[in-house]
Amino acid sequence: MAKSKLINVNKKIEEHVVKGYKAIENGVVGGHKKIEEGAVKGFEKISDQFVDRFLTKEGESVKDAKKEYRKKKNCNECWQAESIKGEMVRY
Repeated sequence: MAKSKLINVNKKIEEHVVKGYKAIENGVVGGHKKIEEGAVKGFEKISDQFVDRFLTKEGESVKDAKKEYRKKKNCNECWQAESIKGEMVRY
């Protein structure tokens, strides 16, 4: 009987330890996600403001200006990669 009481007590301790660990884990992961989301949103806000002020043309949306910038950037990278090889061939 004493052995079964020890087994029951150990199971209860195990359950409480696991429950406490899960609570801590969820708190840490949740906090990290909130910090990450805040940083990403802040960066996107700053990025949108920069694009709006310096890269948009008259009547162009920020989304369209970002798309155009990416297209130009990729095109320039193609030219640079080829010029390093000594060839001026564009894909």
